[in-house]
Amino acid sequence: MREHAPDLRVSFCGIELRNPVLAASGTFGYGVEFEEIVDMRHIGGFVTKGLSRAPMAGNAAPRLIETSAGMMNAVGLQNMGVTAFVEQKLPAARRLHCALVTNVFGATIDDYCAVIQTLNAAEGIAAYELNASCPNTQHGGMVFGTDADLLRELVCAAKAVARRPLIVKLSPNVTSIATMARAAADAGADAISAVNTFVGLSIDASTRRSRLSNFTGGLSGPAIKPLALRMVYEVSRAVSIPVLGMGGITSPEDVVEFLLAGATAVQVGTASYADPRAVEHIARGLSEWCQQHNVSRIAELTGALDRTESKSPPPAKA
Repeated sequence: MREHAPDLRVSFCGIELRNPVLAASGTFGYGVEFEEIVDMRHIGGFVTKGLSRAPMAGNAAPRLIETSAGMMNAVGLQNMGVTAFVEQKLPAARRLHCALVTNVFGATIDDYCAVIQTLNAAEGIAAYELNASCPNTQHGGMVFGTDADLLRELVCAAKAVARRPLIVKLSPNVTSIATMARAAADAGADAISAVNTFVGLSIDASTRRSRLSNFTGGLSGPAIKPLALRMVYEVSRAVSIPVLGMGGITSPEDVVEFLLAGATAVQVGTASYADPRAVEHIARGLSEWCQQHNVSRIAELTGALDRTESKSPPPAKA
């Protein structure tokens, strides 16, 4: 064991985090709901559930189901709306001793910008995370994050009004996530979140119907981790801005894998459904992992993946 505790601090697009572990959007409410469950002094921060221009009720139940090695959700971005958040939740949330990132979304570019402008006037917010996985109603429902030109237009408009760092959360449901990351970076994004959930379908064979009222849903959890790691690696090689990795993280070692793949920090999401204190447990476990593996500064792990080809041992002689 080292005499001194390892340095877990990381700098993420100008935001100083005590460690690289944040709670993911959509799994941690508005933060205040977890105040008596999670010791916020032991995590790097949290991302609020998505905030829209007006309140949204979300989809009808069932909208959350368990799957093999994960879960699927079709919550439908239920939220109280940005104005109610600023008035009712933010005063308490900004006193939680860690970085507060607000996730924003909309059906049009004007919607995104309106949400950001409302948040601009509020105190205690570290950054904005732009959910680019929403359909644009002005373009026939095409998802912002699946069309490079549309994504570029959205990010450019959002960056023009944002007074805080802008993190763009990418959809994995694309042919080339590196192309989308470059489009976001070229338009002015300060960082990239990778990745959002994978579109999936779960069928009840006895009823011959989808198990979700929305028919399809977003797959998350350990099942997507290898895919998410690959995408984080590709994004980190495609852009020079920081990457916030996520997808199936349940342990300190998972965090290290994402850092090695190129992430500066990570988000823990689905694990919080199985254990509401998962984000804290994972963050606290990082110190022990670093001590055991002789890592003095966790920031040094970012992008340190060894690409040397593994060699198979020689065959045994007969």
